[in-house]
Amino acid sequence: MAEAFTLLDNAALGPHNTLRVAAHARWLATVRDAAALPALLDSPAARGPMLVLGEGSNVLFAGDFPGLVLHPAFANLQVLDDDDAAATVRAEAGVGWDAFVAWTLARGLVGLENLALIPGLVGAAPIQNIGAYGAEVAESIETVEAWDRQAGRIRRLAPGQCAFGYRDSVFKRELERWIVTAVEFRLSRSAPLRLDYAGVREELAAMGVTRPAAPQVAEAVRRLRRRKLPDPAVIGNAGSFFKNPVVAASLAETIQAAHPDAPVFRAGPSHCKLSAAWLIERCGWRGHRVGDAGIAAQHALVLVNHGHASGAELLALAQRVAAAVQERFGVRLEPEPRIVGASWQGPPPAR
Repeated sequence: MAEAFTLLDNAALGPHNTLRVAAHARWLATVRDAAALPALLDSPAARGPMLVLGEGSNVLFAGDFPGLVLHPAFANLQVLDDDDAAATVRAEAGVGWDAFVAWTLARGLVGLENLALIPGLVGAAPIQNIGAYGAEVAESIETVEAWDRQAGRIRRLAPGQCAFGYRDSVFKRELERWIVTAVEFRLSRSAPLRLDYAGVREELAAMGVTRPAAPQVAEAVRRLRRRKLPDPAVIGNAGSFFKNPVVAASLAETIQAAHPDAPVFRAGPSHCKLSAAWLIERCGWRGHRVGDAGIAAQHALVLVNHGHASGAELLALAQRVAAAVQERFGVRLEPEPRIVGASWQGPPPAR
């Protein structure tokens, strides 16, 4: 029988992050059973800082990690109940996200198709409240199961306790406290499909689909993502590096008055969401390269490692991009990935 967890010291993290940044962890634990968490967390390796690392698709290592990196490898899937109209399904944290989306679609379940091909593991989905093409994962979550390091036990949190926001949650705000172990989703078999976002209808039409079902929407989203975003297997990247900024409606109106092609989306009565990619491209950074650190030619939101860029070099380039956007548009950009080994020194907020 396999060990519940394995522990390596001075472990290389280059193979464990999609930006392919060279870094080391004091300890790296691969956990194959969530029941082993109490023993691991009681070990000497867990007495310092801790970082939960899935596929490493949402992290930038700007330095080494001086504590324990925990990799969840428990990956069971289960249908908890199914009344034909809808089902509750449970995925452990180590399940690959896109594989899980495909698993739900194969069972006729609707709700996650717009989130197809997002990299990472299921355990990371609620932390970041992943979203794409008009959908967010929080809309489908029924329960998040997580180890609470403060209480020393597993807790089950309803969506209202998760404090979900735009690419945000209580798990993200209190990273040292929570270890997500599983997520339960309530998915319908007849929910309306979301087709009116960022070229989904057009892609379906190009596929020759006139009456789409959820699997075809997922395929359209996968095609769009593959065209727009560089493949981490080909060139190191962590997907979208910057969040789309939410700004005062007055600032958005000023930008749109000067630039009628600027994408602007309402985000409540007094705020609007802007396209970070459009802002960055207008500042001339798309395709820019400094040594091996660069902005993808495919998509201005994506920070890429052309070979041997260090985390510090990638971070410095990202900060230069943010400074340029602040200077030209008065908009502050914030990174999506967690930055380890340094702090984000973006430009100060506009006054």
